[in-house]
Order: sequence, then C-alpha cells, then structure tokens
Amino acid sequence: SLIGQGGMGAVYLAHDTSLDRKVALKVLRPELARDRDLAERLVREARAQARLSHPNVVGIHYIGTFEGVPYLAMEYVRGQSLDDHLHEVGALPWAVALEYVIQ
Repeated sequence: SLIGQGGMGAVYLAHDTSLDRKVALKVLRPELARDRDLAERLVREARAQARLSHPNVVGIHYIGTFEGVPYLAMEYVRGQSLDDHLHEVGALPWAVALEYVIQ
C-alpha cells in the first residue's frame, strides 16, 4: 500500500517474503527511471545510507530494479512523517524543534 510520495517517486509498505517482515519500498517514478543520472543518484544515496548505523536513520536492505525501474527495500518504521506531524500540531516551540534537529 502507498505510504507516501514525492517528486522523484513513491514509498510503499510491502512484505519481504524471504525474511517474513514488513519493508518500505522506495520506487523511482517510471518516467524518471529512464534518466540514467537519476537512477544512479538513487543507488549512490542508498549506498551512502547503508553505510550509516544510527537509530534515526532507516536501514537499507536491498537495491534492485523491476522492469527497468530502480527501487530500494528499506526498514519499515511505524509512525508519521514530520510533515504530517506539523500539519497536525502546527508550528513547534523552538526547544522542541531544536531537539528534533539534534536528533
């Protein structure tokens, strides 16, 4: 099911059947997948992210392509995006915003 979308693609909640777990699939928009530079950028970003180990950075499980469209299988984290949270509660007090930035 669709979790969210942006200018470059969409993120779906999916099920990893080999390891029996929920994952987030980030899929590049098909019309952008033809742009080799954008597809390579997605892979570079995934490799950089995969080198990080931090509680506030989701893990990358797999980089692949399906019918020529690149995708990333990532750790699925329940919760809401910061954007959704801000729409719900409005502007954050500066101390709370600073804590988010520090994290």
